[in-house]
Amino acid sequence: MSTFSTNRTAVGFSFAAAITRFVNTLTIWNDARITRKSLSKLSSRELDDIGLSRGDIDMIATRSARF
Repeated sequence: MSTFSTNRTAVGFSFAAAITRFVNTLTIWNDARITRKSLSKLSSRELDDIGLSRGDIDMIATRSARF
């Protein structure tokens, strides 16, 4: 008896994969933007209370967006 597999992996360009990557990239960018905006609204005193400084905002925003 012979069998064959009909499950194939996509080789080359996949439009659905490209759209998914684009949406994921946009979501990551937006999360970083929201984080940066929220932290920027805090006063220096409030940032100090949570152990941050103004110089930490970009690092925190991009780090949180990667996960």
